[in-house]
Amino acid sequence: MTAFNLSVLCFYFYIYLILKDSRHKLKRLSLDNHYYSSIRNQTCCHMKKIFLFISFLFCAYLLSAQDSSLYQRKIFIRNGDTLRYRILYPENAKKGKVYPLLVFLHGSGERGNDNGLQLFHGGDLFLKPELRTQFPAVVIFPQCPLGETWSKFPHPRDTSAAFNKLLNLDELTTPEKLVKLLMDSLSENKRIDKKRIYLGGLSLGGFGTYDLAIHYPRYFAAVFPICGQANVDLYVRKASHIPVWIFHGAKDNVVNPQPDRDLIKALQDAGAKNAKYTEYPEANHNSWDSAFAEPGLLPWLFSQKK
Repeated sequence: MTAFNLSVLCFYFYIYLILKDSRHKLKRLSLDNHYYSSIRNQTCCHMKKIFLFISFLFCAYLLSAQDSSLYQRKIFIRNGDTLRYRILYPENAKKGKVYPLLVFLHGSGERGNDNGLQLFHGGDLFLKPELRTQFPAVVIFPQCPLGETWSKFPHPRDTSAAFNKLLNLDELTTPEKLVKLLMDSLSENKRIDKKRIYLGGLSLGGFGTYDLAIHYPRYFAAVFPICGQANVDLYVRKASHIPVWIFHGAKDNVVNPQPDRDLIKALQDAGAKNAKYTEYPEANHNSWDSAFAEPGLLPWLFSQKK
């Protein structure tokens, strides 16, 4: 949950407390006119506080919007298909210098065509001034259209071992193909370090992260899937050499964490040299907030190189 969202929740809770308190006091109006005057004064005080709080939220919104505007709006078109994406360039980028490329795939709730919703989770992480200075990179947030996915799913969908073995066998979806073509296009210019291309994603994007890694196992320097799932046997066979940091919530009731547990064990048994797994005991499906808060995530990620 972002600081802005938390502030909104606090605001509504604050309003609820005020209304509850006022309703209790209004019951006594008929008993004490002097008390009514007191309530009126208190209400004015409350309204002033509410006004100040709304002003604070509005300023926070403006600051947030200003920050997200640093991600330039772009459209990538190939063979009649369109991919909307946001791109953040390194601050004070130097001419002739190459930079890492980081692509992050959002979850199902951020699909659409507004070219903005995909920044809702994780977009603010890469805007932090200290991180932009420490880890200068080209950061891409593509947006998957409604009704599309970052990978193909077997039918019916479930969490069984049989379902798992059917994952990642089909060709890429159209949005996946466009993401790969976009990465190719960007890496062809002389500003991208082809040895430092990173991929991450949450939920639906976690599935997509695994899927692209399996289909292009020599392309990425490192990947970090969050609350996703991969075909365990296929991933170990094709992508065990890719540095990976897997994140999941132990109480996830949307995407079963067991396949990720099986995957990290299989990777370790296969001798994978750089496979990490973090499971948050109290986290449900939202394990991404905890993953984004990991102080070692970006240092680990940007230290990987093919």
